[in-house]
Parts: sequence; structure tokens; C-alpha cells
Amino acid sequence: MVVEQQKLSVSNVMKVGDHVRVKESVVVYHHPEHRGQAFDLKGTEGEISAIVTQWQGRPVSANLPVLVQFSKKFKAHLREGELEII
Repeated sequence: MVVEQQKLSVSNVMKVGDHVRVKESVVVYHHPEHRGQAFDLKGTEGEISAIVTQWQGRPVSANLPVLVQFSKKFKAHLREGELEII
């Protein structure tokens, strides 16, 4: 069973390896340099390392489907609308 990316609300514009910038205010609490404190990712740049459309071989509709690697120790799941391609 093959599920198209369009049905899982992930566009074909962004792909693994694209360099992106966070364009909206996104607060995270798991940043390694600010652990347990609010850290805003707005303006931070990274690279798309995965687009989550499957889990254990089954299709999923992830709420935050784009996995972005910001540094060696930090990555985060984001929505496509929160990112812009550089």
C-alpha cells in the first residue's frame, strides 16, 4: 500500500537535504544549550534530515512531519509552514 505525500499533508517542495530557516516563532524546551528553558528557534538555520510519512512500515499523518538537524546535538520536528527554504 503506497500513500502519496499529498494525502499526508506534506508538499513535494521540501525534500531531505534542503537548507531551511525557521520563519515563525517556535519555542522548544529541549535545546541542549538551554535545556529546560524556553528557546525560540525563529531565524535558526538547519538541514532537513527526514520527512516523516511512515512509522514501522505503516503510513502516518504526523503533526510535525519535517525533521530538521540544526547542529550535531540538536534536531527538532517542525511543520512545513514554519520553515522557508534558503
